[in-house]
Amino acid sequence: MQEHPTAVIFGAGSVGRGFLGQLFSESGYQVVFADVDEALIDALNRRGGYTLRLAGVQKTEDLAIGPVRAVDARNVEEVAAEVARASLMATAVGARALAAIAAPIAAGLAQRWAERNQHTQGGEETPQNIILAENLHDAPDVLRGYIMEGLPQALKPLLGERVGFVASVIARMSPVPTPEQRAADPTLIVAEPYKVLPVDRGAFAGPVPQVVGMHAVSPFAAYTDRKLYIHNAGHAMLGYLGYRRGYQYGYEALADAKVYALLSQALNESGRALTAEHHMDAVALSENVQYLLDRFANRALGDPISRLARDPMRKLAPGDRLVGAARLAQKHAIVPQGLAWGIAAGLAFDDADDPHAVELQAIVKNEGFDKALEKVCGIRPDEPLAGLVRESYRALQPGSPCAET
Repeated sequence: MQEHPTAVIFGAGSVGRGFLGQLFSESGYQVVFADVDEALIDALNRRGGYTLRLAGVQKTEDLAIGPVRAVDARNVEEVAAEVARASLMATAVGARALAAIAAPIAAGLAQRWAERNQHTQGGEETPQNIILAENLHDAPDVLRGYIMEGLPQALKPLLGERVGFVASVIARMSPVPTPEQRAADPTLIVAEPYKVLPVDRGAFAGPVPQVVGMHAVSPFAAYTDRKLYIHNAGHAMLGYLGYRRGYQYGYEALADAKVYALLSQALNESGRALTAEHHMDAVALSENVQYLLDRFANRALGDPISRLARDPMRKLAPGDRLVGAARLAQKHAIVPQGLAWGIAAGLAFDDADDPHAVELQAIVKNEGFDKALEKVCGIRPDEPLAGLVRESYRALQPGSPCAET
């Protein structure tokens, strides 16, 4: 019996198990997860698969995903061996962890190339591709740089020839399982049924692999900008405004008329900016926004505000979802009034359980609002955008109408 080709996924969390694992498994791959959660690794290996619960608006169903194996991402030798024989790879670890996975990938590539040369006497090498499922604009370049550093000097020229670093747009929503869900089934992951994975056609090395739900598109910038400035910006803003008004879940915040109005205003600004920048169809983009809001309202998904809002330092960065969208709007002479509310609410996010929120509030307290605005968001105090954000920030302080529940 012929073995399945393997697909190595770095990260067995909401994106790894909640999306990529399903697509690769349904495409005939044996999925190998590399993760650091020992209990999850053991559970995946015992079962040889995992439970994916698709929570839709109309119905919920459980799927058994397999065959699956898992390895400890900290075991460089074991992970390198999986990389060496993999047909396809993907990352879903978060932008901050890309440096940590580069070493085993570099070791695995070096091992693969050495073995292929030994067996084929220098014959043609089958290319590999790494699909990056990260909310980071330049994730392919970042990972490529880290891997390049880890390769022996003689092998560095091969990286560009033999490995494709492929950006993707991850739009399936998948909250972190609750402690109760994990206790009942350690492998369980919950996600919405949405099943489309756009990837950058021009970034593949060799032929584009056939993967269920994967759409290779070109040019790709319009897709990444739409995801970042509509989906990600909307999620973050929903989280920050929802937090200010005391909600626990995203769908609760969306049902709030004040939150909905501000979110709609912000997404309208983003949409107009994207239409101007990429010559997108305005009607189709408007329909995409409405479809996204309908998905945000999915009560069965139970997406918590804490997940939507977490890591404000990254989400408020100059080129990221909120400030980046506001800058694109300004570029096309659109006043980012609604987006300014999102930036302001992010700067006011003070969840004591989020270390990045604690770091942010320390900057605001110790250096002042204007310094924090410039240091975190790259917005100078004398800019028109600073004035918009400052005005919204003041309105969000305790006692103001938008801060009240």
